[in-house]
Amino acid sequence: MAKLTELNANTTGTAYYSWAPGLVSFTMGTIALAMLVVQLDTFETVAYPMHELGESMLIGNGQLIGAEDIVYEPKSGVVYTGCHDGWIKRVTLNDSVADSVVENWVHTGGRPLGLAIDQFGDVFVADAYKGLLKVSKDGQLEVLTNKAEGMKIGLSDGVVVAKNGMVYFTDATYKCSYRDAMNDLLEGRPHGRLLSYDPSTKQTKVIVRDLYFANGVELSPEEDFVIFCETFMMRCHRYYLQGDKKGSVDVFANNLPGLPDNVRYDGDGHYWIAQPWDYSAYFKYTQGYPFVRKFFAFTLKHLHKMPHLTKFGGVLVLDLKGKPVGGYYDKEWEMTSCGTKIGNYLYLGSVSKPYILRIDLLQNPLTVAAS
Repeated sequence: MAKLTELNANTTGTAYYSWAPGLVSFTMGTIALAMLVVQLDTFETVAYPMHELGESMLIGNGQLIGAEDIVYEPKSGVVYTGCHDGWIKRVTLNDSVADSVVENWVHTGGRPLGLAIDQFGDVFVADAYKGLLKVSKDGQLEVLTNKAEGMKIGLSDGVVVAKNGMVYFTDATYKCSYRDAMNDLLEGRPHGRLLSYDPSTKQTKVIVRDLYFANGVELSPEEDFVIFCETFMMRCHRYYLQGDKKGSVDVFANNLPGLPDNVRYDGDGHYWIAQPWDYSAYFKYTQGYPFVRKFFAFTLKHLHKMPHLTKFGGVLVLDLKGKPVGGYYDKEWEMTSCGTKIGNYLYLGSVSKPYILRIDLLQNPLTVAAS
């Protein structure tokens, strides 16, 4: 004699297979009838004239895959950006994005991330695999340094050049490479460094260590301090180059609404900090529990998958004192890695999108809060 649980299971399975096809047929028939009734209704619909909304605001769509950082050379009116395919590309901007011209300029043989231009037009590159590079304005590539204190630079990320020629750049993590950078987040230890390179002596120095993924860097208007981002701690520091605080570090901006990446000064009293991830509840939970991160590390290693931890990305705007005054965010802007203001436009780079996004700031003005 069959047990009661076995009898119920068998009966339920038989019943399901008997009525399931009928339910599907009934549902499809209902949908078809509804579509027919709607189609026969006398109310008419037509296509909107979408062309009147203007051109797309995407520059170099399909040609600029992973345009991580954007730097502008005002004399030539050219933008430089480093892409996933290893090319530093030059983009000639025009009022019409459709008329913007993209060209391959120099291939680094690695993955160019942060970019900076000095007063002579030479481009400095923080390459994730090659270290700190320099490309002369005529396209000659030179490796400046790939070690600091005898330790190889693991993931060169952001860079800025002072008027006196001193270069400041970050090693996001000396332990992990660009391909496995997520492991640095999951491990939860500070492997990042802020470095300096003196072109006159060709010396590389570590000026700040033990950072949780050191990222974008920028100088103050007077170049008396350098700002650098600590991505996994949602904050930015400043290292003093002059004055009574020379050689010391303090917090410039803390408790940011997202994870900071590259930072740009616009020459008009504001720093624009890209935020590829928001500080979502998912990320906060992941950050707070080591065992959760260990589980994610296991799935990443063996299944090559990670949960989606973010909801939106964008750009946060800070004043000269590090106070947030506004920003631009959207759920479609995840992985935004750079926000560069040029004239009346904001150009957004990304580590994953195949284009540069342009925002008209006159049509979308930044609402600056009163101080």
